[in-house]
Amino acid sequence: MKRNFAAALVSGLFAAAPFPATAEPELDRLAEGTYHCEVYALGMFIHLGDIIIEGDSYRGPFHFEPLPAPHRYQLSPEGEITWLGPLGGFTSGGNSIDLTQVTTNTAKAASFDIIMREVSGNYSATTCDKQ
Repeated sequence: MKRNFAAALVSGLFAAAPFPATAEPELDRLAEGTYHCEVYALGMFIHLGDIIIEGDSYRGPFHFEPLPAPHRYQLSPEGEITWLGPLGGFTSGGNSIDLTQVTTNTAKAASFDIIMREVSGNYSATTCDKQ
C-alpha cells in the first residue's frame, strides 16, 4: 500500500510539474521564428535566404546581416499570406508573388510555400520551413 501511494505521489508530481509550454500561434499569425527557404532546381536544393517572423511582421529573405527592415504581413483564415512589403528577389527584377500558402502552422512545425511568377512568365515554388 505504501509503495502504491509513493508511486502515485511521484507520478502526480511529474504530471503537475511546470514544463515550459510553447504557445500555438494566433489564428491570424504565423508561428514566430526563422524560416529557411529553398527551391528545388537543377537536381538540388538551393537556399534562397531566411525569413524571420515576429508577431505580424517579417524580415527577409536574407543571407547575412544586416537584417532588412521589418514589414507587415497578413494571414487570411484560409492560410494565404499577403506580404505588405518587399520580399527580396521574389518581388524584384520583374518577379512577383502569385500566392503564398501556409502548409503547416503549429508551435512544433511551421512552413509555407511561395509561388513566384518570374519575369519570363514561368512559375517557381519555394518552400520555407521554420527552423
